Amino acid sequence: MQELLKTMARLRQECPWDKKQTPESLTRYTIEEAYEVEDAVRSGNVEDIKAELGDLLLQVVFQAQMYSEQNEFNFDDVVKTLNEKLIRRHPHVFGDEQAHTQAEVEALWQQTKAQEQPQKSRLSTVKHAPSLLQAQAIQKNVAEIGFDFPTVEEAMDKFDEEWQELKYALTHQTQKEVEDEFGDCLFSLVNIGRKLNVSSEQALLGTIHKFRQRFAYIEQHMTDKMSLKQMDKLWDEAKQHGL
Repeated sequence: MQELLKTMARLRQECPWDKKQTPESLTRYTIEEAYEVEDAVRSGNVEDIKAELGDLLLQVVFQAQMYSEQNEFNFDDVVKTLNEKLIRRHPHVFGDEQAHTQAEVEALWQQTKAQEQPQKSRLSTVKHAPSLLQAQAIQKNVAEIGFDFPTVEEAMDKFDEEWQELKYALTHQTQKEVEDEFGDCLFSLVNIGRKLNVSSEQALLGTIHKFRQRFAYIEQHMTDKMSLKQMDKLWDEAKQHGL
């Protein structure tokens, strides 16, 4: 770890690209690398997983180095803060609390977190994250106080309602209103997934991974000027091969 930190410090001194970066300019790479880790884990390729975890760690090291240069904090402070938080939020392991199930552990985590960060609103605890994750977290949060459809069927009815509003917007409203209605449809669909205990983010990532594999099969077998019907046939072949 110390060798890595030395390497990063030298890059900030001698590499023109690294010297130019700011904490703000790097955040998009952090998000990208997190998705690369997810894709590597899904692929099951251990070497890719190891490499992508390293790329994600680089973002932490890089940010810590820049804040260290500003005399704000360094990498050791990041590690210390994380370790203290893990101990504090696991009182059933490091303290006298009892938790025997995943649900009990999650309840303790949220209880401890609330004590650390008094909230102004219930939704202030929902972190900024990819939109599907935020939507599901918001819905789960408000459902805890009863702001939720009692059944999945009612949630599906709400989606049907939003779908009809989108269809109407396509022919009668502005592009901004179409975008709004499309967002409402996505939000309703996430709610259906939540009630089915399905992570919308994971479900969509799984579909994207599957699409990549099947389209790669099409690319391997396609010839010039193939029709959509012919490509659809290759798509079906890819499905039959378990892709």
